[in-house]
Amino acid sequence: MCYILYVFVLCLDLEWRWKCVAKDADDDEDEDRIGFVITLGYDFDMNISVLLPASPFRVSISRLSYLVCVAKQFIYAAIYLIMALLSDLINLDLTDATPKIIAEYIWIGGSGMDLRSKARTLPGPVDDPKKLPKWNYDGSSTGQAPGEDSEVILYPQAIFKDPFRRGNNILVMCDAYTPAGEPIPTNKRCAAAKIFSNPDVEKEVPWYGIEQEYTLLQKDINWPLGWPQGGFPGPQGPYYCGIGAEKAFGRDIVDAHYKACLYAGVNISGINGEVMPGQWEFQVGPAVGISAGDELWVARYILERITEINGVVVSFDPKPIPGDWNGAGAHTNYSTKSMREEGGYEVIKKAIEKMGLRHKEHIAAYGEGNERRLTGRHETADINTFLWGVANRGASIRVGRDTEKEGKGYFEDRRPASNMDPYVVTSMIAETTILWNKS
Repeated sequence: MCYILYVFVLCLDLEWRWKCVAKDADDDEDEDRIGFVITLGYDFDMNISVLLPASPFRVSISRLSYLVCVAKQFIYAAIYLIMALLSDLINLDLTDATPKIIAEYIWIGGSGMDLRSKARTLPGPVDDPKKLPKWNYDGSSTGQAPGEDSEVILYPQAIFKDPFRRGNNILVMCDAYTPAGEPIPTNKRCAAAKIFSNPDVEKEVPWYGIEQEYTLLQKDINWPLGWPQGGFPGPQGPYYCGIGAEKAFGRDIVDAHYKACLYAGVNISGINGEVMPGQWEFQVGPAVGISAGDELWVARYILERITEINGVVVSFDPKPIPGDWNGAGAHTNYSTKSMREEGGYEVIKKAIEKMGLRHKEHIAAYGEGNERRLTGRHETADINTFLWGVANRGASIRVGRDTEKEGKGYFEDRRPASNMDPYVVTSMIAETTILWNKS
């Protein structure tokens, strides 16, 4: 409706301008003197156009300049109409037209961090991944198979509502296998699922809450959102959970992501601005077992789609800006049934002892470039040192005050980097604390 109103007002404006030119053509042979309406804000990012009242003074312009102005106005109007049509088509509700749905199959690409997806039509709604057909893709184009034998098979594993197409359409988190049924090297979900299906692990009902930090970057210059080009903002301090145009950059993206995740069925539990400006965090959980990995990957996918729409880049680099700036992590909160019950604090301390004995193995699996983040500064422990403490954000593992006080609860592993694979991290924590023993 706003687009139609805009064009209507535009046409009235142009008609009024033309009458002014026609009148002034009789008054002055050399040049036209016309009244005009000031038009502001041809801002295609904000989709806003504001027409102010007619100016009380008159300005001299040539007929040619006026015609150029008119042509520009019509071009702007045409663009707005096209945007309106495109928006209507994007938001088209298919439920009244066809029982068919669109399923967007999502998988992890060859780098282990890049997400890929493609869509297919299904005959009707599906709510069980076991009822979805397997699919294939060209693994040679994702760095996951050779060109002479490039077919990789997608196995649907988890279903979420599609916040972009809405209706009965779905997002499908998949993992990838060879045609012979073997998991490809970048398929970390398969090994994680085996750990989580172990009876001893299932009995403990492991809960996870993952704090995913990320940085929003300006697309063309690869520099944090809100930072001056080639320069730096004021020092850290006012940005963590800050509000205001000079402290919070990209909140519209963050809020859109929050709501889209809730719509999709991701158990997103919160968001906040982080210590470094342009950096944000969302939390997924509590989630049980393998679902923590599924939900975090889908939440990342939704975030990348939203930043794509907004022309912004999301970075999961653990230290996007060198120097006196906080890095980005994926702190992983964890508990088992035994930890949540009476006497659980002793179980927590024994689990932390095991985690310390396997510190190097965990660090090796906790994300690329983590050595740039885990320096012993900026709320981290040194990468080569394992230590834990109550309420200590400079520790490898932190135990909350409430957990100590109540004698049961959870602990937070602060070592994982923002680019960690949640399938690897969650399953490794369960394996170390439940299945592994020192002997």
